[in-house]
Amino acid sequence: MFKTSKILLVGRFGQVSWELQRTLAPLGEVVALDYPEIDLTDSEGLRKIVQRIKPTVIVNAAAYTAVDKAESDLDKCRAINATGPAVLAQEAAKLGARMIHYSTDYVYPGDGDALWTEDSPTGPLNAYGQTKLEGDLAIAAALPNDHLIFRVSWVYGARGGNFLLTMLRLFRKNEIQPVVDDQIGAPTSSRMIAEATAIALARWTTQSGVYHMPQQGFVSWYDFAKAISELDPKRSEQVLKEVKAIGTEAYPTPAARPRNSRMSGDRLERDFGIRLPHWEDSLKQVIETLG
Repeated sequence: MFKTSKILLVGRFGQVSWELQRTLAPLGEVVALDYPEIDLTDSEGLRKIVQRIKPTVIVNAAAYTAVDKAESDLDKCRAINATGPAVLAQEAAKLGARMIHYSTDYVYPGDGDALWTEDSPTGPLNAYGQTKLEGDLAIAAALPNDHLIFRVSWVYGARGGNFLLTMLRLFRKNEIQPVVDDQIGAPTSSRMIAEATAIALARWTTQSGVYHMPQQGFVSWYDFAKAISELDPKRSEQVLKEVKAIGTEAYPTPAARPRNSRMSGDRLERDFGIRLPHWEDSLKQVIETLG
């Protein structure tokens, strides 16, 4: 087991980082920083922070996730998703530290219906996916034997901006809610990601590389939305009459989305003994916390 003493958590207020503060606490001293205390676009500032804190592990849960805005804000997106993580990895290497980082299903081309594995060819469809892939490659180059990159998809939780909270708000506003039904993936709760990360860190020995971290089961955004509506404990407040299935072409966005976000979690289960629960089970738990 890898012994931790100090964990630098980049991010405090995001969906995943908020949960990580709780799950990582038993594993070592957690120093959680968020913007403006730490700025992924400021390379020199990043280096000074890492050198001052001297962590044994860096967990980077910060990212530029405004997928559509990234198409017109590429420089900032790349600085946060690629350059910043590269600097963190380089400084970790100088200290003999390790690094955990989160990536995305958007690094894949999103075609077909087969499960993506960690060895599948990449081919991002948009700027967000491209910059996340660049970050992955930079971390691997700087820390070839001391990094874990967890690729996650369709992340949601009880806080932040995400599909679950957006749908609950729209169901109280719209009688008919259109949702695309031809994009398939695995909704993954931020709580499950944080808990799986803590388990992996506790069990980390010589493993290094990319690992998918999907929940079990696959669903379309349309069916995910229907499940949210049905499980809403305050369903009586909804004005919703119909979740309407539409195709991707009927909902154009600046950034192209993958149709197929199915990822295999076999490597994570084989190397760490971690298998995340079915997405429906986690959705019920998260919605219950909303009251």
